[in-house]
Amino acid sequence: MSALCVQCCVVGGGPAGMMLGFLLARAGVEVVVLEKHADFLRDFRGDTIHPSTLDVMAELGLLDEFLRRPHQEVTTLSGRVEDTVVTVADFKHLPTRCKFLAFMPQWDFLNFLAEQAARFPSFHLCMQTSFEDVRWSGGSAVGARARGPDGTVEIEAALTVGCDGRESAVRARAGLRSVELGAPMDVLWLRLTKHSDDPHETFGYIRGGRIMALIDRGAYWQCAYVIPKGTFAELQGHGLDEFRRQVSAIVPFLRDRVAEIQSWDDVKLLTVRVDRLRRWYRPGLLCIGDAAHAMSPIGGVGINLAIQDAVATANILGEKLRHGAVTPRDLRAVQRRRERAARLTQGLQLFIQSRVIGRVLADGRAPLLGRVPWLIRALPFLPRVPARLVGLGFRPEHVQGASARSESS
Repeated sequence: MSALCVQCCVVGGGPAGMMLGFLLARAGVEVVVLEKHADFLRDFRGDTIHPSTLDVMAELGLLDEFLRRPHQEVTTLSGRVEDTVVTVADFKHLPTRCKFLAFMPQWDFLNFLAEQAARFPSFHLCMQTSFEDVRWSGGSAVGARARGPDGTVEIEAALTVGCDGRESAVRARAGLRSVELGAPMDVLWLRLTKHSDDPHETFGYIRGGRIMALIDRGAYWQCAYVIPKGTFAELQGHGLDEFRRQVSAIVPFLRDRVAEIQSWDDVKLLTVRVDRLRRWYRPGLLCIGDAAHAMSPIGGVGINLAIQDAVATANILGEKLRHGAVTPRDLRAVQRRRERAARLTQGLQLFIQSRVIGRVLADGRAPLLGRVPWLIRALPFLPRVPARLVGLGFRPEHVQGASARSESS
């Protein structure tokens, strides 16, 4: 058994956890991030880096170095509804430094944050270290118990932060209750080879009652195939040939490579859930990101919400942690700062799920979709609205004291 004493223990090395660990270490807080895997390679993780996140990177003095990493820049998002191409979002008019979405594999983004955080002596990253339980004393969390490559690790911390996603073990161990908001779909992840002459103008496809989104990862397409909730087993029962036929029908230019789907092992199920905690905290413990409010994959905004949560948490708690413990009132301030943005975003996602996605999956029709091309022709500025909602969100955060502490000492 080994022991570690820090001011903050962050559970989960996703966007919220790595950004929070970096920001707290930058502020002089002794922090450890626990990541249960040996690396950040996970196909089901999203790739979207939003303009608001790029603003954060600029405030940290990291934007130029970050954009030197391989990525794709997208100024508009388009969708093909049957045979009509529609521009859904136009980011060129956003009041941000970068007027585009950056698509970068999330493992590259997380590796970048880990490299930058490692410059600070107060940052510790423990890979292959799984959270097991919260340590309690007198009704307050005082750290965590984890299991690493060398056995049990006892971590003493003034604050434990759950950044461990929609299946958060931290919130379960803390007894924090969530409200299930529902989702009519699940998502199947698969990859297919990308050819140089493939179309690039379209991100999403809706055809014949089916929905698929494509993410450009350079040498291949990461495909997100949307299915009605709980129907994966039924789809498997129809066989791989039928599944390949469906993929070809919705995105015809993939027809010559669907044979790359050689078994169901090549198809990964992402169970979609939308929920949120009634209360994000207990004394000495806080949940943020998907652990506090699991988002639908619509718009890829879950990553943006997680990053914004981390920035707000560091802004509100950083100095307090550096000089001592945080109070429940401090933790409540984080929830009050970020809860409205999460609720508004989920409300918008639930509307799209019920009025568009659910109807397409149920009977192949969505009346709202038929009006979109006409509305955009009549109101050409309309794509700026979803661009702002996706690119900035309802409450973008900014790093406090960015210019004063932009480099490690």
